Amino acid sequence: MAPDSLQKLRAAVRDVPDFPKTGIIFKDITPILANGTLFRASIDAFLEQCRGKAIDKIVGIDARGFLFGSAVAYELGIGFVPLRKKGRLPYKTESAKYSLEYGEAEMELHIDAIEAGEKIVLIDDLLATGGTSASAATLIKKVGGILLEAQFLIELEFLHGREKLAPTPVVSFLKY
Repeated sequence: MAPDSLQKLRAAVRDVPDFPKTGIIFKDITPILANGTLFRASIDAFLEQCRGKAIDKIVGIDARGFLFGSAVAYELGIGFVPLRKKGRLPYKTESAKYSLEYGEAEMELHIDAIEAGEKIVLIDDLLATGGTSASAATLIKKVGGILLEAQFLIELEFLHGREKLAPTPVVSFLKY
Protein backbone atom coordinates (compact mmCIF):
# COMPACT_ATOMS: atom_id res chain seq x y z
CA MET A 1 0.00 0.00 0.00
CA ALA A 2 1.27 3.46 -0.89
CA PRO A 3 2.64 5.42 2.08
CA ASP A 4 0.38 8.41 1.33
CA SER A 5 -2.72 6.17 1.48
CA LEU A 6 -1.57 4.78 4.83
CA GLN A 7 -1.02 8.32 6.13
CA LYS A 8 -4.53 9.34 5.06
CA LEU A 9 -6.05 6.28 6.73
CA ARG A 10 -4.06 6.90 9.91
CA ALA A 11 -5.13 10.55 9.97
CA ALA A 12 -8.80 9.51 9.72
CA VAL A 13 -8.72 7.13 12.69
CA ARG A 14 -10.32 8.98 15.59
CA ASP A 15 -9.16 8.44 19.18
CA VAL A 16 -12.09 8.30 21.61
CA PRO A 17 -10.88 8.45 25.22
CA ASP A 18 -12.54 6.40 27.95
CA PHE A 19 -14.61 4.22 25.60
CA PRO A 20 -15.99 1.67 26.29
CA LYS A 21 -14.59 2.19 29.78
CA THR A 22 -12.28 4.56 31.65
CA GLY A 23 -8.63 4.33 30.66
CA ILE A 24 -9.18 2.91 27.18
CA ILE A 25 -8.51 4.95 24.05
CA PHE A 26 -10.82 3.52 21.40
CA LYS A 27 -9.60 3.62 17.78
CA ASP A 28 -12.72 4.69 15.86
CA ILE A 29 -12.71 3.72 12.18
CA THR A 30 -16.13 5.16 11.32
CA PRO A 31 -14.53 8.22 9.63
CA ILE A 32 -12.80 5.79 7.24
CA LEU A 33 -16.05 3.96 6.55
CA ALA A 34 -17.91 7.24 5.93
CA ASN A 35 -15.42 8.42 3.31
CA GLY A 36 -15.68 6.53 0.02
CA THR A 37 -12.07 7.18 -0.97
CA LEU A 38 -10.70 6.05 2.39
CA PHE A 39 -12.99 3.04 2.61
CA ARG A 40 -11.84 1.98 -0.87
CA ALA A 41 -8.20 2.46 0.19
CA SER A 42 -8.72 0.23 3.22
CA ILE A 43 -10.35 -2.50 1.11
CA ASP A 44 -7.56 -2.15 -1.46
CA ALA A 45 -4.96 -2.75 1.28
CA PHE A 46 -6.60 -6.08 2.15
CA LEU A 47 -6.97 -6.97 -1.55
CA GLU A 48 -3.30 -6.27 -2.27
CA GLN A 49 -2.36 -8.60 0.55
CA CYS A 50 -4.68 -11.35 -0.75
CA ARG A 51 -3.89 -11.23 -4.46
CA GLY A 52 -1.79 -14.09 -5.76
CA LYS A 53 -2.71 -16.37 -2.87
CA ALA A 54 -4.84 -19.47 -3.35
CA ILE A 55 -7.67 -18.47 -1.00
CA ASP A 56 -10.98 -20.32 -0.90
CA LYS A 57 -12.85 -18.15 1.62
CA ILE A 58 -12.59 -15.06 3.75
CA VAL A 59 -13.73 -15.27 7.38
CA GLY A 60 -14.81 -11.96 8.92
CA ILE A 61 -15.16 -11.39 12.66
CA ASP A 62 -18.40 -9.90 14.01
CA ALA A 63 -19.07 -7.08 13.24
CA ARG A 64 -16.55 -4.75 11.63
CA GLY A 65 -14.70 -7.67 10.08
CA PHE A 66 -17.87 -8.22 8.06
CA LEU A 67 -17.47 -4.80 6.42
CA PHE A 68 -13.94 -5.41 5.20
CA GLY A 69 -14.07 -9.17 4.72
CA SER A 70 -17.23 -9.28 2.62
CA ALA A 71 -15.94 -6.56 0.29
CA VAL A 72 -12.65 -8.43 -0.16
CA ALA A 73 -14.44 -11.75 -0.79
CA TYR A 74 -16.69 -10.06 -3.35
CA GLU A 75 -13.75 -8.55 -5.23
CA LEU A 76 -11.88 -11.87 -5.22
CA GLY A 77 -15.00 -13.80 -6.27
CA ILE A 78 -14.79 -16.18 -3.31
CA GLY A 79 -17.04 -17.05 -0.37
CA PHE A 80 -17.42 -15.07 2.81
CA VAL A 81 -18.00 -16.67 6.22
CA PRO A 82 -19.32 -14.64 9.16
CA LEU A 83 -17.89 -15.55 12.54
CA ARG A 84 -20.42 -14.36 15.11
CA LYS A 85 -20.93 -13.87 18.80
CA LYS A 86 -22.68 -16.77 20.52
CA GLY A 87 -26.36 -17.16 19.77
CA ARG A 88 -26.44 -15.14 16.54
CA LEU A 89 -26.18 -17.91 13.93
CA PRO A 90 -29.33 -19.86 13.04
CA TYR A 91 -27.86 -23.26 12.10
CA LYS A 92 -25.64 -25.82 13.88
CA THR A 93 -22.40 -24.28 15.08
CA GLU A 94 -18.98 -24.95 16.52
CA SER A 95 -17.91 -22.56 19.26
CA ALA A 96 -14.80 -21.35 21.03
CA LYS A 97 -14.54 -19.33 24.23
CA TYR A 98 -12.04 -16.57 24.88
CA SER A 99 -11.13 -14.31 27.76
CA LEU A 100 -11.91 -10.65 28.07
CA GLU A 101 -10.62 -8.17 30.63
CA TYR A 102 -13.96 -8.51 32.43
CA GLY A 103 -14.93 -12.16 31.83
CA GLU A 104 -15.42 -14.59 29.02
CA ALA A 105 -17.10 -14.51 25.61
CA GLU A 106 -17.78 -17.06 22.91
CA MET A 107 -17.63 -17.03 19.10
CA GLU A 108 -19.49 -19.36 16.73
CA LEU A 109 -19.18 -20.59 13.18
CA HIS A 110 -21.64 -22.67 11.18
CA ILE A 111 -20.39 -26.27 11.06
CA ASP A 112 -20.71 -26.37 7.25
CA ALA A 113 -19.32 -22.88 6.49
CA ILE A 114 -15.83 -24.19 5.70
CA GLU A 115 -15.03 -27.48 4.02
CA ALA A 116 -12.05 -29.53 5.16
CA GLY A 117 -8.89 -28.34 3.46
CA GLU A 118 -10.20 -24.95 2.36
CA LYS A 119 -7.66 -22.15 2.56
CA ILE A 120 -8.84 -19.26 4.70
CA VAL A 121 -7.83 -15.66 5.35
CA LEU A 122 -9.19 -14.11 8.54
CA ILE A 123 -10.04 -10.39 8.39
CA ASP A 124 -10.99 -7.93 11.12
CA ASP A 125 -10.66 -4.22 11.80
CA LEU A 126 -8.50 -4.40 14.92
CA LEU A 127 -6.03 -6.70 16.63
CA ALA A 128 -5.73 -5.86 20.33
CA THR A 129 -5.13 -8.59 22.92
CA GLY A 130 -5.78 -11.32 20.34
CA GLY A 131 -8.45 -13.24 22.27
CA THR A 132 -11.19 -12.91 19.68
CA SER A 133 -8.83 -13.61 16.79
CA ALA A 134 -7.32 -16.64 18.53
CA SER A 135 -10.80 -18.09 19.08
CA ALA A 136 -11.53 -17.44 15.38
CA ALA A 137 -8.35 -19.30 14.41
CA THR A 138 -9.35 -22.19 16.68
CA LEU A 139 -12.78 -22.42 15.05
CA ILE A 140 -11.42 -22.28 11.52
CA LYS A 141 -9.06 -25.16 12.29
CA LYS A 142 -11.74 -27.06 14.24
CA VAL A 143 -13.97 -27.29 11.15
CA GLY A 144 -11.03 -28.31 8.95
CA GLY A 145 -9.97 -25.01 7.42
CA ILE A 146 -6.36 -24.07 6.76
CA LEU A 147 -5.71 -20.58 8.12
CA LEU A 148 -3.25 -18.95 5.73
CA GLU A 149 -3.11 -15.53 7.33
CA ALA A 150 -4.87 -13.10 9.68
CA GLN A 151 -5.23 -9.51 8.45
CA PHE A 152 -6.19 -6.37 10.37
CA LEU A 153 -6.62 -2.74 9.46
CA ILE A 154 -5.22 -1.72 12.87
CA GLU A 155 -2.94 -3.44 15.35
CA LEU A 156 -2.31 -2.24 18.89
CA GLU A 157 1.21 -3.67 19.08
CA PHE A 158 1.71 -2.91 22.78
CA LEU A 159 -0.96 -5.53 23.61
CA HIS A 160 0.98 -8.33 21.83
CA GLY A 161 -2.14 -9.90 20.28
CA ARG A 162 -0.26 -11.44 17.38
CA GLU A 163 1.47 -13.78 19.83
CA LYS A 164 -1.85 -15.55 20.45
CA LEU A 165 -2.17 -16.22 16.72
CA ALA A 166 1.29 -17.81 16.29
CA PRO A 167 2.29 -19.55 14.08
CA THR A 168 -0.30 -17.95 11.76
CA PRO A 169 1.18 -15.02 9.80
CA VAL A 170 -0.34 -11.69 10.87
CA VAL A 171 -0.58 -8.61 8.67
CA SER A 172 -1.71 -5.19 9.90
CA PHE A 173 -1.69 -1.94 7.99
CA LEU A 174 -1.84 0.67 10.75
CA LYS A 175 0.21 -0.02 13.85
CA TYR A 176 -0.06 1.79 17.16
